[in-house]
Amino acid sequence: MEALTLVLLPFLFLVVWILSTGKSLCVRNSITPKTYPVIGCLLSFYTNRNRLLDWYTELLTESRSGTVIINRLAARRTVVTANPSNVEYILKTNFDNYPKGKPFTEILGDFLGGGIFNVDGKLWVKQRRLATHDFTPRSLREYVDVLRNEVEDELLSFLDAAAQDYQPFDLQELLRRFTFNIVCIVFLGIDRCSLNPSSPVSEFDRAFQTAAAVSAGRGSAPLSFVWKLKRLVGFGSEKDLRHAVQKVHSCVNEIIRDKKINTKSDFLSRLIVAGESDEAVRDMVISVVMAGRDTTSAVTTRLFSLISSHKTTECELVNEIRSVKDITGGFDYESLKKLSLLKACLCEVMRLYPPVPWDSKHALTDDRLPDGTPVRAGDRVTYFPYGMGRMEELWGKDLDEFKPNRWFESYDHKTRVLKKVNPFKFPVFQAGPRVCLGEEMAYLQMKYVVASMLHRFQFEPIGMDKPVFVPMLTAHMAGGMRVRVSRRDGSR
Repeated sequence: MEALTLVLLPFLFLVVWILSTGKSLCVRNSITPKTYPVIGCLLSFYTNRNRLLDWYTELLTESRSGTVIINRLAARRTVVTANPSNVEYILKTNFDNYPKGKPFTEILGDFLGGGIFNVDGKLWVKQRRLATHDFTPRSLREYVDVLRNEVEDELLSFLDAAAQDYQPFDLQELLRRFTFNIVCIVFLGIDRCSLNPSSPVSEFDRAFQTAAAVSAGRGSAPLSFVWKLKRLVGFGSEKDLRHAVQKVHSCVNEIIRDKKINTKSDFLSRLIVAGESDEAVRDMVISVVMAGRDTTSAVTTRLFSLISSHKTTECELVNEIRSVKDITGGFDYESLKKLSLLKACLCEVMRLYPPVPWDSKHALTDDRLPDGTPVRAGDRVTYFPYGMGRMEELWGKDLDEFKPNRWFESYDHKTRVLKKVNPFKFPVFQAGPRVCLGEEMAYLQMKYVVASMLHRFQFEPIGMDKPVFVPMLTAHMAGGMRVRVSRRDGSR
């Protein structure tokens, strides 16, 4: 601690000197945070460090172009945009100039290693090609069969017991464990863990949570050299990260060793048969688990939170679900496509609360975005789905309201026609060459889970004020969502 204090002391003196010089040093610009020489907007950034999503959104709302530039001491110049034209340019038109980049790899490298979400170029292309097998129509139909078994045998069984006891539980944790189990079964071919939110999580799951949280904290740290120094000396959160990553690696390496003995037709077995090194397979596994572990559970939890205060929408959803199930006799790959109101609700949830609220690239060369914003080589360029969902020019004056009908071209009590929305206006699954391979799989899972739960049960939130949206590597509701559940037919 003493060594860290000595390092920070000169910086603190500098801040005091700058503030004492008065307002004359402030660069006045209505669409950028208050900026000073040397330290830039570091003070504003630090003040808003626990509400960066809303702070960026406020700045972008004031910007005519939907883009702001953030300059602060000890950080890369950052261009943040909510402009769909810029997003298309970054993710598609000039894709080659905006890779993840070494700065991104440095932040997440200890955890994600050389996994698909943390690499560029040939290595990314190779891993993406290996992963495409799991997202074909045939694979997706088989995936629905896995969902059916797990939902009926595990998820609905737990909810039946919870309805009988009428005891509260954390719905977010229940759904998080369910999606974690699905990832383990489908991609790794390993056994499930307990769904009961009150039971201890596995060492692997706990270590994964710690590694994800600390890695996310690196990306939003006011002073990046602080976490780098802590990593160098093995102190505090960086010590926790090192131990967590060691545990994750140990668990995944054990799974790989077992899989080499008992290969199956799952994703992990295909990676091993393809001749990838143990390290490459390990990093791919970690990326896949991260992608499927928290994203869909965060969206479905928030949907239950929102419809609890929008009873008309909940009633319409239940009617749609029952109508489809009565006609088809159950949910399969084809019948899930008929749940158009449910998909509109999921889209509306992700507009307001995207599971990945921002994503950054790093410019290779000097450039200029379509709105005229200059980009310098090495700049961090961030497109911002959270802020885009709150832009009046994109969604209208009712942008703060939960209105699933905004996703329909036309609708009445019998038919609803979903809009084809520009993916660069709604980039929650990215867009362009790096568009998420698992988009359709995610919708299938969310539809199946929500439809099965709403068809049979009602959920009553307990003591829930407005939930706090926490942006980690994937976002979630702080403190979870405590609920009681009862059967829709009134029985216990």
